Amino acid sequence: MKFLTNFCTNAHWNMAFDEFALEGIHTPEPLFFLWQNAPAVIIGLNQSPYAEVNLPYLEQKGILLARRVTGGGAVYHDLGNLNYSIVGPLEQMENAFEWVPEALQKMGVPAERSGRNDILVDGKKCSGYAKRLSKDRMMIHGTLMWDVDLDVLTDALKTPGSKVTAKGIASVRSRVANLKDYLPQFPTLDAFRKALQEQLAAGDGEYVLTEAQRAEVDREAREKFSTWEWNFGHSPETTHRGKKKFACGTVEVLYSLKGGELADVTFQGDFLGNRPAEELAAQLKGKRLQELERLDVSAYFDGLDGTLFATLFEA
Repeated sequence: MKFLTNFCTNAHWNMAFDEFALEGIHTPEPLFFLWQNAPAVIIGLNQSPYAEVNLPYLEQKGILLARRVTGGGAVYHDLGNLNYSIVGPLEQMENAFEWVPEALQKMGVPAERSGRNDILVDGKKCSGYAKRLSKDRMMIHGTLMWDVDLDVLTDALKTPGSKVTAKGIASVRSRVANLKDYLPQFPTLDAFRKALQEQLAAGDGEYVLTEAQRAEVDREAREKFSTWEWNFGHSPETTHRGKKKFACGTVEVLYSLKGGELADVTFQGDFLGNRPAEELAAQLKGKRLQELERLDVSAYFDGLDGTLFATLFEA
């Protein structure tokens, strides 16, 4: 199986590369590539980041948000994580889900497929994968945990309003496996990457993209995968609740997000203000959460500025 080389660590570019490999390359046989992302949370095609991701934490830590073209759940990537993608004609991909676990087994890891989309080692998860069809071609891609920062993973995927404690982190640690613990013969992730590529390629060579093909990936990364419309606006409708105590009193907001924009907003609480909050609620429809900090809300909530008001929607 021929391989593509991809050393880019920008999640938006890598999502574009994934899609291009599926829809823009038409080889008669399957090919694969291994890749990494700098710290990023990758959400599934049908997910809402507002419901699945700790967005304030991502902003604080400079962690990128990206949406992939396959379904499944949100995952955290960093440079302690190795990803794989396999693309090929549908009729040749029947056993593709077995190729990575089989390669790991040959390297000495007791890996096995389990459930809908996991690879386990000693009963612990080391990989999750997803798939997509496009006409007569299929792609599967997934993660391989080498030495992932599990503390950051837990915090990044903490949903709004949840209370994940050290006990929760310990639970995550008990259920996942970092592959470096099973492969002492490979001192670094780069050494593991090279060995895995050799196993999957089995002597086949490299498929090299043309400059025009790379330019197309650049364009898709810029015009689609790095945009607010794709990463946030593509979201299904979700409902949320926030509640905070300010100098003006306790404010509770019930709201829904549709396509990444506020759809319905209702305020309640014992807060004080000069004008009815229903007026503000009507004005908020159609706005993005990122716009709230710029609003003057002092007429509705005594002494409250836009920055503090925006934190109400993070609760």
